[in-house]
Amino acid sequence: MTCYRACMIAVFLQTLPFFALIGLGYGAARKGMFGPEATAALTRFVFYFALSAMLFRFSAALDMAAVLDWTLVAAYLSACAVVYLLATAVALIRGRGVAEAAVESQCAVIGNTGFLGIPMLAMLLGEAAIGPLLLVLSVDLIVFSSLIVILITGAREGRMRPAVLGTVGLGLLKNPMIVSICLGLGWSALGWTLPAPATSFLTILGAAATPGALFAIGASLADKSAERVEVALWLSTCKLILHPAAAAVACLLVFQVEPYAATVVIAAASLPVAGNVYILAQHYGVAPQRVSAAILISTLVSVATVPAVIAWLTGS
Repeated sequence: MTCYRACMIAVFLQTLPFFALIGLGYGAARKGMFGPEATAALTRFVFYFALSAMLFRFSAALDMAAVLDWTLVAAYLSACAVVYLLATAVALIRGRGVAEAAVESQCAVIGNTGFLGIPMLAMLLGEAAIGPLLLVLSVDLIVFSSLIVILITGAREGRMRPAVLGTVGLGLLKNPMIVSICLGLGWSALGWTLPAPATSFLTILGAAATPGALFAIGASLADKSAERVEVALWLSTCKLILHPAAAAVACLLVFQVEPYAATVVIAAASLPVAGNVYILAQHYGVAPQRVSAAILISTLVSVATVPAVIAWLTGS
């Protein structure tokens, strides 16, 4: 227990600068120094430019054959499915409709892998974590971001039209994170090497992703409310506790994923609710306040839970 406590303190101190940047963004927004328009502009810069540059550079340096681990994908997807179905069942039992259940289930399994997970876990677990993290991010974006659109649209229209699938596919093609990952892996598969000026350009631009993303996360939390606290606490419990627990069972016991990759996947599963869930909820007008509260509470609590999970993974 003493060893675990020491490990947790060490990990907490390592993660503290990341959460401090989130706190800085939150404080700046609360003081009126960084308004909603500025936050939206910074988020767009990170999303379309800085993070895309970082993801492309990382992907272009990876061996696609070594990165693509279908056992890992199956383990992570299975863990997500268990928690997703549980959250869906609880929402339906409470009398929520399919659309609201889809949004709540999204909160339960989609973590902030892009803005928080990749920079933080790459530092804590090493750059070898990039490959598994990109697989986790791809599953989140391709499977679950598509699923929520399909479920909400189908629930509203009472049926599924082929046009919906076309909209989902177009949305994936326009997502800069998916595009940058695919282009980077394609570049690597062709055996090309990035020219030195291009590498320097991507490195400089990508370096803005971590501080910019964390600051933007904090600033975006400033206008989040803690309404519907009971539901938000339940969804935060799903995301911060049940999701990594399910990932641990799936990776370590059921699919027996390689230990290092399993560590990365479980750590990624422990991340707080992603901000893009709120964007989707707001866009479709489905429970945005509930999602807002879940993001706020899960992010605050994750300051303690994420180091605890990582300490258990790396210190046991």
